[in-house]
Amino acid sequence: MTGSIILANATLLLPDGPVRGTLHIQNGRITRIDTGAGVPAGTTDCEGDLVMPGLIELHTDNLERHIQPRPKVNWPHAPAIIAHDAELAGVGVTTVFDALRVGSVVSNEAANYGEYARQLADEILDLRARGVLRISHFLHLRAEICSETLIDELAKFGPADRVGIVSLMDHTPGQRQFTDIDQLRKYVMGKHGLNEDEFVDHITRLQDLSARIGKTHEAAVVDAARRFGAVLASHDDTTEPQVAVSAAHGVHFAEFPTSRAAADANHARGIKVMMGAPNLIRGGSHSGNVAARDLAELGLLDILSSDYVPSSLLTGAMMLGDLWGDLARGIASVTSAPAQAVGFTDRGQLVEGMRGDVIRVHRARELVTLRGTWVCGNRVA
Repeated sequence: MTGSIILANATLLLPDGPVRGTLHIQNGRITRIDTGAGVPAGTTDCEGDLVMPGLIELHTDNLERHIQPRPKVNWPHAPAIIAHDAELAGVGVTTVFDALRVGSVVSNEAANYGEYARQLADEILDLRARGVLRISHFLHLRAEICSETLIDELAKFGPADRVGIVSLMDHTPGQRQFTDIDQLRKYVMGKHGLNEDEFVDHITRLQDLSARIGKTHEAAVVDAARRFGAVLASHDDTTEPQVAVSAAHGVHFAEFPTSRAAADANHARGIKVMMGAPNLIRGGSHSGNVAARDLAELGLLDILSSDYVPSSLLTGAMMLGDLWGDLARGIASVTSAPAQAVGFTDRGQLVEGMRGDVIRVHRARELVTLRGTWVCGNRVA
């Protein structure tokens, strides 16, 4: 469905900066932008609030939290997806790439994880087709190189599945995110309840698995992204050689590089860097990697992701605007920059002809409050 609305007396966040004016959305598209603080009859008075493009989220694990709200509790998927969708609309996200892991480890009873992506993707796509979801959903396949079933799981997807992003993930112990084995020990032993011997056996299994099939899986992921017509992303780049490999594969953006060296190397190759908004807001990485703020201050941060806290996306973008002294640039990290990274040309900016995906935001000093979310001109939150 496409809707119509006129938002007047708003501080419109245009690509070049904020102006006071009126935004016209007709039949789901932005049709006119007027300047001035007037409130014509039949319009919505925004009382000077910010009106900006709807937020675009490229990588979020939030759906997993709804499906498994507590350890060993599996929630019915349809209501979980609907709740996830409503939560995103309620924090200003109008386009989301739901991150689903493909590639499982099933042979280790102590610390295994099974396949789920195909079934969950079918349920998301079914709810979308039925018109139940409020915002625009695409799929992001997080392809785990260090796994046993990756190729078989990838084969279950195709060009019709709205797969917009495929990311090269490699959680082999001793590298990238898990370079620090002590950090990995705390994470794995805490999550799975392993003792020391079981942990050592676990990482040995994964390292052996990666040595045997890692390169084959990496090539399969690159081929799958081409087959789907999806954008390829790297994940957790740590060293310059890793970035060089990612660049050779043709990645469009780098998710969560773990070091300044990796962020530098990506920028040197024209690859945009995405960091987590929770990292920015908390003042550092929860796993000891490079701080998002440090990269932002160095001009090495281009895109924000809410990662595991949906509400962090808008807050983080505002923080970047303050840090850079440029609100439009900060908001671009969650609107136009992610849109460009995945090749969208119909959203991410307040420009005539774009989709009417917009949000209304009130800011009172450090507090940011969402006052409305519209998708194609329809009020969804």
